[in-house]
Order: sequence, then C-alpha cells, then structure tokens
Amino acid sequence: MSEYTKNLKLKPRKNFPKPQTPVQETTPNPPEDLDLVYGKHSVLSLLNSDRQINRIWVTEKLHYDPRFYSLLTAAKSRGTIIDEVEMLRLSQITNNGNHQGIAAQVSPYVYTELEDLITKAKSQKEAPVIVILDGINDPQNLGAIIRSTEALGAQGVIIPQRRAAGITSAVVKAAAGALEHLSVARVVNLSRALEQLKEAGFWIYGTVADQGQPLEAIDSKGPIGLVIGSEGKGLSLLTQRYCDVLVSIPLLGKTPSLNASVATAIALYEVNRQRAMDKVYLESVLENTFQTEN
Repeated sequence: MSEYTKNLKLKPRKNFPKPQTPVQETTPNPPEDLDLVYGKHSVLSLLNSDRQINRIWVTEKLHYDPRFYSLLTAAKSRGTIIDEVEMLRLSQITNNGNHQGIAAQVSPYVYTELEDLITKAKSQKEAPVIVILDGINDPQNLGAIIRSTEALGAQGVIIPQRRAAGITSAVVKAAAGALEHLSVARVVNLSRALEQLKEAGFWIYGTVADQGQPLEAIDSKGPIGLVIGSEGKGLSLLTQRYCDVLVSIPLLGKTPSLNASVATAIALYEVNRQRAMDKVYLESVLENTFQTEN
C-alpha cells in the first residue's frame, strides 16, 4: 500500500434510504360469499328496496347526484358503509364490469320458499302468473327473463337447483332491478313443484318450439304457470309430461326458435292481451245491459 493511500482519510459511507413506491389506499375487496350489484339503475332499485346493503363504493360525482344523495345518506344511517372511490378502483372491484360509477355489496340472494311464493302470488292477484324455468344456464338470459317477467306483471319465478343458473351478481345486473320486486323460488324437484302448482289451482302451460297448440290457445282465466325451456334443448320430456297444455309461438321467418327471454315476454304479453280484451268485452256487456234497462 502506498504512502498516499495510508494517509488518505476516507469519508464514512452514507446509507441513503431507498426510494419507496407510494402505497395507494384501497378499500378491501368484497368477500367471495357476498354478491355485487353495480350500475346506476340496479343500485338505485336496490337502494329503494328493503334489502340489507353491506357496503357501497361510489364516485364523488355520483355520491352527490340528486338521485342518489338522499338514498345513500339513508343507507348510511342504517349501517351501510359508503366509500368514495375513483373509477379505476370500481373497475377493479367489479372486474371491469359496466359499473357506471357505483357498486354495492349485498349478502347472497335469499330465495323464497315455494309454498310462500304461491301464497304471496295468490294474495297479490286473483289470477296470478308464475314463470317456471327448465334448465336456463346462462346468467344473462336468466336475468333478462326475470326482467321481462316483472315488467309484464307476473308474480314470481321458479328455477331448479340443479343444472341451471342461480341468482348471482351477473343475474342481478341483467335483471336491472327487477329482483327487488319479484320473488324467486329455487326447488330441488321441478316436477314436484309443478304438481304443487296444480294442487294450488294453477293451469300449467309448457312452451315448445313446434307441435304445440298455437299460443292463442292459452286460456287466460285463472292462475297460470308458464314453463320456459332452455334455448338449446327446450323443455325436457319429463317436464312436458307434467304440463297441462303445450303451446308454440308461431314463427313466420326461417329462424327455427327464439331466445328464451323473448319467448317469455311474448307468452306473458299474450296472457295480458287476452285479459285486457276480456275486461273490455265485459265492460261493454255491462254498459249495454245498463243502457237497455234504462
């Protein structure tokens, strides 16, 4: 070692802290056993219902929107956690779903017991309509059917527990708020459920692609159970045997079948059309009778 090196005073090394990546504060992801409802219309319907909401993520802009502010304030007073977050965080929470600036976390959907569904339907209307689904596997399709069913005034939906879609966040989203106003029963044995409906006075109509009576053959008088099959296989042979009448929607084009949700809407509309015509006819008869007597 040289004399120069011996006499050189080395300065002690300074330990500079490593730059740290800023940590972004985020709200926890929802547990897997809880469902998400997202989108303005769906959450708005949820807020107007009696269903318990655990947490809501909302952008600052939408939080103070007149349509949401008072409802969010009321939900907070009932114990719901309200988190203001950025759009990016909402996209993470909803797995890039079309959240429109708001998402809510709710407990898993609570199905209605079949007996309670029948009792409630008959208390709501003298001649109720219940839609029974046989093997609908697509959540989007199930949600669309539920939306049409509620919009056209039916009183409930029955779905099988096996080999069919259940009520998930995707179904809630597709139903666009209808599930907050419509009861759904989930049964182990669909054939037994059809028997229970018959015992309660319901006439069961099954929809098939062809070889059924024209849709107009539906007798709208009295309680009706309308059975809809899956798009691919339609009604199972076992389910068909439990139907009182099989009906088909007349198709005039070359397309052999319709989407299940579209078929549901058309069949329900036909029931409503017949009942409206019967009402008009009855009112006309009563009016003519009154004029004759006077």
